[in-house]
Amino acid sequence: MGKIAFLFAGQGSQGTGMGRALAEISNAANRVFTMAEVLRPGTRSQCYGGSKEDLSITVNTQPCLFCVDLAAAEALRECGISPYAVAGFSLGEIPALAFAGMLSMEDAFRLVCLRAQVMHACTQGKDGGMMAVMGLPTEMVEAFCRESTELFAVNYNCPGQLVVAGRKSKLAQLGDRVREAGGRGIVLAVSGAFHSPDMVQAQVALQAYLEQTHLAAPAIPVYANLTARPYAPPYARALASQAAQPVRWQETLENMAADGVTTFIEVGPGKTLSGFVRKTLPNVVALNVEDAESLMRTMDALNGEKAC
Repeated sequence: MGKIAFLFAGQGSQGTGMGRALAEISNAANRVFTMAEVLRPGTRSQCYGGSKEDLSITVNTQPCLFCVDLAAAEALRECGISPYAVAGFSLGEIPALAFAGMLSMEDAFRLVCLRAQVMHACTQGKDGGMMAVMGLPTEMVEAFCRESTELFAVNYNCPGQLVVAGRKSKLAQLGDRVREAGGRGIVLAVSGAFHSPDMVQAQVALQAYLEQTHLAAPAIPVYANLTARPYAPPYARALASQAAQPVRWQETLENMAADGVTTFIEVGPGKTLSGFVRKTLPNVVALNVEDAESLMRTMDALNGEKAC
């Protein structure tokens, strides 16, 4: 099947019960939740039984998603699947870095808890939001954003889908423009204008923290949101900057494919990233692992003689 890449899910894919089935069948997955309980008591119960409302609060969402993403990847590794490379969408970049050995699991979890706190703080009093715009050329949506100083093109997801962040009132106006142009705008269930200038103070805080944290060279390539290319020194700048800069996801997928990846496995809850893969690269294999059933299905698809 050629080279395999793991894609770590981002914020918005969370759901009640996530991670439980993986932890029940995989010792490697369970170790992730055990680690989190030591550093942030209650994380396991939030993943397994937290309400949709609780899991949508950024300070809960990011630590919980980190655990489920990393648990799914570790379950695959326990089954004998080793990727050529990894990438993570926004929040997903942190468990991707942990999986690749740039950070210890504990340090990565501490980082994601800090990231959640400082990004949440940046949302306060700003009335920010995000909208996925579909069905229009990227250049047209970018032009709409340039008409306002309060709208920013932030997540380049796949052909025909670009996420815009900014003030909610401006997003409502954007929605009208999008409809007039024949496209569709969907307001996302997020609490702020992530990956926009609203997050600059979060970037500053993360930069200061990371400068005091050991970042090792990755054992496998980790494609960065900031550059759409594998991480290269200085690691701290690229990692801190992604909080306030666009996610170049479509370009990341295209670069991974150009580097020989033919099988993409989304790890973590949902199938959002798998969908982006199919829309961007129609001739590759897109799989996902979020629970015991999808793990077995993916192992079967990989013809894995090393099944759990």
